[in-house]
Amino acid sequence: MVLYEYPFHEGIRTMLRLEHLFARLDLLAARDDAVDHHFALATIFEIMDVAARADLKSDLLKELERHSAQLQSYRGRPGVDEAALDAVTAHLDHAFDELNQVAGKAGQALAGNDWLMSIRSRISIPGGTCEFDLPAYFAWQQYPPERRRADLAGWRSTLAPLAQALTVLLGLLRDSGRAQRMVARGGQYQQSLPPGKVHQMLRVRVDDGVVPEISGHRLLVSIRFMLPDAEGRLRPVGGDTAFELTLCS
Repeated sequence: MVLYEYPFHEGIRTMLRLEHLFARLDLLAARDDAVDHHFALATIFEIMDVAARADLKSDLLKELERHSAQLQSYRGRPGVDEAALDAVTAHLDHAFDELNQVAGKAGQALAGNDWLMSIRSRISIPGGTCEFDLPAYFAWQQYPPERRRADLAGWRSTLAPLAQALTVLLGLLRDSGRAQRMVARGGQYQQSLPPGKVHQMLRVRVDDGVVPEISGHRLLVSIRFMLPDAEGRLRPVGGDTAFELTLCS
């Protein structure tokens, strides 16, 4: 089965995009080929672009603080595992401290590297990083893989507090939901959401090959299940479709 996640507001959408980019960066940086390291650098620049949003860092710090305070309120309640609570709050506090120590916006330290910024200015131009445009970058691509990986690790380390905060917050969000087995009659499903509870993300797990088209807001969720035809165009499933639904708050 394949998992699809749908954010209900812009803050979660940004977090999911950054998580996606960090996962791609880890995959590419671990390889040996220079072309993989080229796209790892392009991914670092994409992370910097997304992280440049003025209020992102403060929003993440507020969320870490909110979760920590909420968990602290559970102390002393019957049935609460204090050791597990200590472990989770320790992760939250560590992520808060690390991100709070980052000067300015995430990635700002890299913006002061003239060599990196010369690559960033041309990497979006088709063929703009050829050896005659950026000979110093071409020379870097000829270095042994170990040298290039070490450089990438150093640049990524400046973004590590952001990645850690995302991992902690999205992990808590995903753990807040409980999967339910559902059936979409005729391939379509709608559910009204209780007005007293704010949900932040929807998770849909469905059979491989079936594509859910999801739309929703704080009061209503709508899912239409589709199948790609031979040319890749999506067509309605038509029949009943079983899937797993998780609402995360």
